[in-house]
Amino acid sequence: MNRTEFGRLLREARQRSLLTLESLAEASGVSVRAISDMERGHSLPRQATLSELMDALELEEEDRRRLVEASLRRAPGGPEGCTPRQLPPDLAVFRGHEHALKTAHGLTSEIAEEGGHVVVSAIGGMGGVGKTTLAVHWAHQVADRFPDGQLYVNLRGFEEAGHPLDPAEALGGFLTALGVPDGDIPRGTEERSALFRERTATRRLIVVLDNARDEEQVRPLLPVSTGCLTIITSRSRLTGLAVGEGARLIGLDVWTHDEALAALAARVGEERCRAEPQAAAALVRLCGFLPLAIAIVAAQLSAAPQLPLLVALRELRETESVLDVLSAGTRRDDVRAVFSWSYQALPPETAAFFRHLALHPGPSLSTEAAASLSGIPMPEARRHLRRLTSANLLSRDAEGRYVLHDLVRAYGTELAVDEKDDILGARTRLLDYLRHNAHEANGFLGATSLRASHPPAEGVVSVAPHTREEALDWFRQEEATVMSALRSVDDPRLLRLRMTFTQNWVAYYSVMGRWSDEIETKRVALDAALALDDPVAVARNAADLARALAETGQADEADRQIELMLGQLDRITPMEQAAVERSIGWVRGRQKRHEEALHHARRALDIYRTLGDERGMAREMNAVGWYFALLGRYEETVALCEEAIPLLRRDGNIRIEAAAWDTLAYARQRLGDLDGATTDYQESLRLYGEAFDGYNQAEVLEHLATVQQEQNDLLAARTSLLRAAELLSAINSPRAAEVRAVAESLHAPEPQT
Repeated sequence: MNRTEFGRLLREARQRSLLTLESLAEASGVSVRAISDMERGHSLPRQATLSELMDALELEEEDRRRLVEASLRRAPGGPEGCTPRQLPPDLAVFRGHEHALKTAHGLTSEIAEEGGHVVVSAIGGMGGVGKTTLAVHWAHQVADRFPDGQLYVNLRGFEEAGHPLDPAEALGGFLTALGVPDGDIPRGTEERSALFRERTATRRLIVVLDNARDEEQVRPLLPVSTGCLTIITSRSRLTGLAVGEGARLIGLDVWTHDEALAALAARVGEERCRAEPQAAAALVRLCGFLPLAIAIVAAQLSAAPQLPLLVALRELRETESVLDVLSAGTRRDDVRAVFSWSYQALPPETAAFFRHLALHPGPSLSTEAAASLSGIPMPEARRHLRRLTSANLLSRDAEGRYVLHDLVRAYGTELAVDEKDDILGARTRLLDYLRHNAHEANGFLGATSLRASHPPAEGVVSVAPHTREEALDWFRQEEATVMSALRSVDDPRLLRLRMTFTQNWVAYYSVMGRWSDEIETKRVALDAALALDDPVAVARNAADLARALAETGQADEADRQIELMLGQLDRITPMEQAAVERSIGWVRGRQKRHEEALHHARRALDIYRTLGDERGMAREMNAVGWYFALLGRYEETVALCEEAIPLLRRDGNIRIEAAAWDTLAYARQRLGDLDGATTDYQESLRLYGEAFDGYNQAEVLEHLATVQQEQNDLLAARTSLLRAAELLSAINSPRAAEVRAVAESLHAPEPQT
C-alpha cells in the first residue's frame, strides 16, 4: 500500500460520511491542510492522528482495517513487506469474557496515556478456557493503534510434543519478519534478544507470545519500546513477570451461564436454543461452561441440525465418560488432550497428588482434605496445591478453598484408574478424616459420643479445634464434602465407614437446625446399616432419622422408623435398649403423644437405674420431667429437674443441663412462679449460648417471651422473639419468618395520661 492508496481510501470514506474537508477537520481536530495532503497522497498520518480521523468518520471495523493497512510505513532501509502482520485470523463473532476484554482495553489505553511499556500475562487460565482467542481478538481490535505491525508466535509451552519453543528460534522468526537478512541474525539467544530490542526500540508493535511455558522462556522476547504492547498467554501464572517486569495479570475463568448459552446459540442457532431452553442450559452446564467443550458440542450439533437438543443431552449423559464426546477430531480440539498437556508438565509427585485430588467428590476442598486424600503431611500438600494453582489446574474460591473444574476432575479420575492408584485407600482416608475430626469437634458442641472413637487411619490429618467457634468453622468447611461423599462414594467396601462417620455429624445438624441435611445423611447411613445387618447401627440411625423427621412434621415416616427401632430391641444390649426407648420418647413428645412419650422415657430411666448409669439417669430425668410437665404434673417435674441438674453439671453435659433448666422454668411458669421461671429460662439461655446451640436458644427465647407477656411486658417479649428470629435466620430455619411475624404483632400498650 502507498500514500496514493491511503489518500483514495480516506477521501472515499469522507465522502460516504457526507463530510466536507472543513467539517471533518472540525470533528477530528486535524487541520484542513493536513487532511488535504493525505487525500492527495502527499503524506501518511501518525497513529494518533489516524485514530482521530477514523473516530470522526465513525467507520465500520472492515473500513478501519483497510485504512490502517494502507497507512503502515515501511522500516527505514528495509525491504518491501517488512511490516509484519502475523496475527492469526480473528473470530467472526467473539463471545464471552467481556470483563476480561474490558480490562485488556484499559491496559492498552495506558500506552498512550502514560507512555509506558505494557506486559500482560493472563490471559492465564486452564486449558480450553479461551486464552489464545481472547489474546488474538484483543490484538485485532487495537491493531490500528500500532502502525508498525504485529508479531505472533506459539511458544508451544503446553503441547503434546512436550518440547517448548527455544526463545532463540522465536527471536529468529521475529527478526526475519522485521526485515533483518538471515546473514545478519546472530546465533546466540542473548545476541538475538539484544538485536530484537534494538530493532523494536522506535516502533509501535503488538507482540503476542502465545502458550508460554514459564517466565524464562518469555523474558528474551520482550521488546523495550514504550509504544509496544506485549500480550502473553500461559497456563502457568507468570507471577515472576509481575514482580520483575511489572506485568499485569488477567485471570481468565470459564464462561458465565449467560455467556455460555449465548455462545451455544450463536453456533447452533438461537431458534434451536429458544425451542429447548432447559436442554440448552443443561448442555452448557454439562460442559462446565468451558469454551472449548461448548465449541465441540456446538460443532457436533451443527452437523446434525435435525437432532433435538434433549436427545443430544441424553446421549451425552449416558456416555461412560463425557470426555469421550468432547473431541472434534484433532488433538488441539480434544478436551482430554488439552488437559493432558498441563498434566504432563507436572513433576511426578505433584501429578500423583493431582490424581488423588480428582477423587474428592465435592465442589471444593480444604487443604486438610487434600492432604488426607493423598496421605501426606500438610506442608507437602500446600506445596503441591501451589504448583497446581500456578498451572491453572486448580483455582480458589472466595473462602480460600480449592476448586477443581468438573471436566478436569473427570480427567484426573481417569488418570487415577489408568495409573492403578490406591483409590480405595484415598477414599477411606477422606471418610475417616470427616469421621475423626467431627468426633473431636463434637466435644465443643456439648455432644456425647455413643462410643469411643478409634484413632484415624495413617495419613489422615487431625484438625484439633481449640474452641467451639473453631469446631463450628470446621463443620461449615466440610459440610458440602459430607453430602457429596454420601451421594458419590458407593464402594461396597466402604459401607461401614459411610455408616459410622455420619453419626458424628448429628450434633452439628441439631445445633444448626439442619434437619433436611440430617434426613438425607441418615437415610444413606440407615441403608448401609440394613445392608450390613448391624442391629445397633440400624437402631441408632433410625433414631436419628426419626428425630429429624419429627422435627419437620413427617409423622408417618417417623412412625416407620420407630417400628424399625422396636424390631431391634431383642438383638441389642440393655444400654442400647435404653437409648432406643429414650429416642422413641423424644419423637412421641414432638408428636404431642405425651402419655406414650412418658411411657418410653420411664422405661429408659428404669434401664439406666438398673445399670447404675448416673449420666444416663440424669439425662433421662429431664426427659421424664418434661413429659410430666406436658401432662400437667408440674410438682413432679420440679423435683426431678432439681435432682438431675447437679448430676448434669458434675458431668459437664451443657446442652442437657440447659434443657433441664428450660424444663424447670416451664413447670414453675405453670405453677405461677413467673420470677423463678424467668431466672431459669435465662440460665438455660446462657448454657445453650455456651454450646453455640442457636436453635435451642431460639426455642428458650420463645418460652421466655410467654412469661414476659404474662407479666404484661410486651416490649421485652417482642425483643425476645426478634432475637429468636435472628438466631433462626442465622441457621436458615424456615421458622424464622413465623417467629418474626409473632414479634411484630406485639405492641406495647399506650401510656395512660
